[in-house]
Amino acid sequence: MAGLLCAVPAQAYKVYIFTDMEGCSGVTGGEHISGALKEDGKRLMAEDMNACIAGCFAAGATAVVVRDGHSSGSNVNARVVDARAKLIQGPTPKVRYKELDGAAAVILLGYHAKALTPQAVLAHSYSSASIQGMWLNGREVGEIGVDMAIAAEHKVPVVLVTGDEQAVAEAQTWLPEVGVCATKRGTGPQSAELIPVEQSHRNIQEATAAALRRRAAIPCLKISYPATLRWDYLPAGSLRTHNPDFRPVANPRRVEKTGPSVEQLLLGH
Repeated sequence: MAGLLCAVPAQAYKVYIFTDMEGCSGVTGGEHISGALKEDGKRLMAEDMNACIAGCFAAGATAVVVRDGHSSGSNVNARVVDARAKLIQGPTPKVRYKELDGAAAVILLGYHAKALTPQAVLAHSYSSASIQGMWLNGREVGEIGVDMAIAAEHKVPVVLVTGDEQAVAEAQTWLPEVGVCATKRGTGPQSAELIPVEQSHRNIQEATAAALRRRAAIPCLKISYPATLRWDYLPAGSLRTHNPDFRPVANPRRVEKTGPSVEQLLLGH
């Protein structure tokens, strides 16, 4: 699936970090996302951001934009995010990567595996409540593959993906050259074997710097156009796909659209 190398500035460069929560260090289940440990989940997300930002500047980045990309996009406390980076929060209608222009690299931080991935923590594909699965040009896909495709449409390579072992393995099936950093090993949709959080932060910082130093060797994802996205929707009232009791629906409602841009298909559906 890899394509031609994207243009990479030789000196001053900008990095774009898109951050989800489910794959962050220390996050093990729904309690961290919307339950009793929600505030802890937000703190863990901000700490992963800071580790990644530190790695960017250690590798010579001159500008870093970090997007709070989980749910509504308003999760972390801006006061605790490294002030060297520009933080973007809240909705950005019709734009997946606001202020991506001029970036030399994208990092997908704290990502999760696609819906129904065995043993993966909080696995889903954009909506655990309404989407059973997605397909891009006939291939099953989650947020990792789609977001790699959107970055490529802007001619910016994804150089690093962090998340549980299942998420980073998925990333490498789409782009073998991509850097990865596992934050934990999923043992189920609501459980994981964790790397100690402080060690995970060190790993993220080191993996970020290493990926950026080799960014010229990492290609953009290549897909065929016009692109086709298919969504398999769950009936109203279904369990979430990362609920341990969830069972796949035999005949989900299917919607398929074809167009010139994966970003337009995703944000316009």
